[in-house]
Amino acid sequence: MICVSIAENSVDHCLKALNGLDLAEIRMERMSLSRNDIQEMFSQPVKLIATCRPGRMPDEKRMTCLIDAIHAGASYVDIEIESDGSWKREIMKAAQNQGCQVIMSFHDFEKTPGLERLKRIIAQCFLEGADIAKIACMVRSEQDNARLLGLLGSKRYTNKLVVVGMGEKGKITRIVAPFFGSLFSYASRSQGRETAEGQITKENLEAITRGVRDA
Repeated sequence: MICVSIAENSVDHCLKALNGLDLAEIRMERMSLSRNDIQEMFSQPVKLIATCRPGRMPDEKRMTCLIDAIHAGASYVDIEIESDGSWKREIMKAAQNQGCQVIMSFHDFEKTPGLERLKRIIAQCFLEGADIAKIACMVRSEQDNARLLGLLGSKRYTNKLVVVGMGEKGKITRIVAPFFGSLFSYASRSQGRETAEGQITKENLEAITRGVRDA
């Protein structure tokens, strides 16, 4: 499954971008949104991931945005594993009450850590109550790609992991990870609208995926 990551500059543009999609991530930290805007977006008949990364707004505001999205109908909420414990618990409580699945995410924008550390991070995600663990790391070598894909071999985490290789060298991971068991892969709406380094457009990712399946 392909998840299109969306960060438009207006609600109208965002709603247009959702047209025809099955699954999308809304990057709220890149938008200026009112509660009514969040209600309108997350009540659309599309499976949506509510995401609001740190750094662009206070944590209290991020929490409010995520909880508003949950109540509006988000199918998933993405929260960073390194976040404050009480902050995470408030959002997870709202998600559980609304039947919204929790994606607990780990990002390393510099490197791909060692296999044992990645396994410990995944275990911690589920220990803290995640429904899905997301591991996104910068790929510097083919060994990094192999390490990330190797996380998907455990039956224990079937349909519970999302693995993403960032950067130019990580593109292969974005393509093949779903074939190894990653729940979905992130894509951009179109070229120039990427929300992460190495992201492939939905159109190109679909074409490559078809080619792999038909080979």
